[in-house]
Amino acid sequence: MSDSSTENPPSTGADFIVPYCAEAIRYLHRDDDLLIVSKPAGLLSVPGRHPDNKDCLISRINEDYPNATIVHRLDMATSGLMIIACHADSHRALSRLFQDRKIYKEYQAVVFGNVTSREGFIDLPLACDWPNRPRQELNFDYGKHAQTHFENCGLTEDGHSKLLLIPITGRSHQLRVHTASIGHPILGCEFYAHPAAKAAAERLLLHASRLQFIHPASKDEIDINLNAPFWS
Repeated sequence: MSDSSTENPPSTGADFIVPYCAEAIRYLHRDDDLLIVSKPAGLLSVPGRHPDNKDCLISRINEDYPNATIVHRLDMATSGLMIIACHADSHRALSRLFQDRKIYKEYQAVVFGNVTSREGFIDLPLACDWPNRPRQELNFDYGKHAQTHFENCGLTEDGHSKLLLIPITGRSHQLRVHTASIGHPILGCEFYAHPAAKAAAERLLLHASRLQFIHPASKDEIDINLNAPFWS
């Protein structure tokens, strides 16, 4: 989860006007305390810094749920599942679950080339690449601890690998940097993919596909799965 209250879209910076995202938000779970929604790729999670970048996931949700607030974020280019708090008590409880790493998350990604291992574990520290923000970089001197487990789910028809990514930590751009660091950048990634990998997809092929946690109020298990449109 980012510390800032606004979001800066892609590499063009704060002056970039985000194209309108016509795809609707999907609601997969609703109760008095929280919502679970699917954010489409190309939609900001929170307002951007430019005054014309106010359209975002939470502004659309607030039309029907005025008190709803963001608990965590997905990058604009990433699609998939997000948890939304319906009131302040729920926001505090859900934030605590994230801080204590009690929310299990899975992501589906298509990465460049053939990953030969059936599964793997990436343990590489990350730090902000300040001159090139919002890019992150591997940094063994003062980078923050970052870990990702992955499972190989086979090849696409084009010979690229489908990976199930399970973040242990939640650093900014962690999944993008970690996959690129093992030589298999996520297709369509404008920050870390080489030209062939970037050109191989019209969008970033990264999708938050699963959320599993204990509901902070009801204590029921919540387990929501949603495959990516590119996952077949």
